[in-house]
Amino acid sequence: MKYRKKPIIIDAKPYKEGLEDGFKCMRDNCIYENQRLNKCGGCKLYKPYIKTLEGDHYILETDFIITGVKGERYPCKKDIFEMTYERVED
Repeated sequence: MKYRKKPIIIDAKPYKEGLEDGFKCMRDNCIYENQRLNKCGGCKLYKPYIKTLEGDHYILETDFIITGVKGERYPCKKDIFEMTYERVED
């Protein structure tokens, strides 16, 4: 069977700092956990994340942040976003 996604209008924004729910270090026992800094003692493992229905998801600078039909938020990779959505007038 094949299915088509129902046409719904969603809110989406390219990720910029401030849209995340926090930052996490991907290193075990990091002392910088959840501080709103874009660094972790100089390492590159300190990443922004967003809380989703499936748990925390890390965000890349190129991701879009989508707000779904029930107000849930989640990141979407730019290439998938551009293949799946088209802009509509407000």
